[in-house]
Amino acid sequence: MARAGETGPLWIAARVQEAGRGRRGNAWASLPGNLAASVLWPAAGLDPERLATLGFVAGVALIEAIEAACGTAPVCDPAAADRSFRLKWPNDVLCGNAKLAGILLEAETLPGGRRTLVIGFGVNVAAVPVAFADRAVSLQGAGYATDAETVLELLADRLAGAARAWDGGRGFNGIRGRWLARAAGLGQPVAVRIGTETVRGRFEEIDEGGRLVMSAPDGARRLVTAGEVHFGTAATAA
Repeated sequence: MARAGETGPLWIAARVQEAGRGRRGNAWASLPGNLAASVLWPAAGLDPERLATLGFVAGVALIEAIEAACGTAPVCDPAAADRSFRLKWPNDVLCGNAKLAGILLEAETLPGGRRTLVIGFGVNVAAVPVAFADRAVSLQGAGYATDAETVLELLADRLAGAARAWDGGRGFNGIRGRWLARAAGLGQPVAVRIGTETVRGRFEEIDEGGRLVMSAPDGARRLVTAGEVHFGTAATAA
């Protein structure tokens, strides 16, 4: 559709997805009752760095939509940590310590130089694929009474609002603050696997480009653009 001239926003949702793709080409499946949706997003005039920050816009929109669908407050309740929602850098939503949802951005430059972007969302609303049962959770499995249609409707609304606040990247600091307010592992030990290397430190924040900022044991500040992240006790075992 983008190749035919469509610029978006244009949403497409699937009732079942059997051959989805996540980050780094990992397999992703969506069972009946779950949400698998993508939106073609206007990307004209946006450079790659500003496009990258749209992932955090999407993350804020998704977690706010989930909170609204489930009737939960935006601040994690330590007494119910196993059911609280948090954002894991760079593009996952957790319920407790288990993965609930993921986001994937794919940008492409079309003939003639026109840039296009697709933002994909996968949310375990009703069930978890068997292959991920040990590390993932669904909303209904966590006791929340909602459905994929409700989450999608709220997501479309929240994404439009967050995108207005983002304002082509000029309002990213506000989005960044909303993202950090829900960040998993902030201030905790972190281990990031980058290829064959694992770097360790403490998760301090994300910067103006969405990079993970960590402080190394020697006090040095390190910026991470991409990698597999582990927090807390998992960081020491990674």
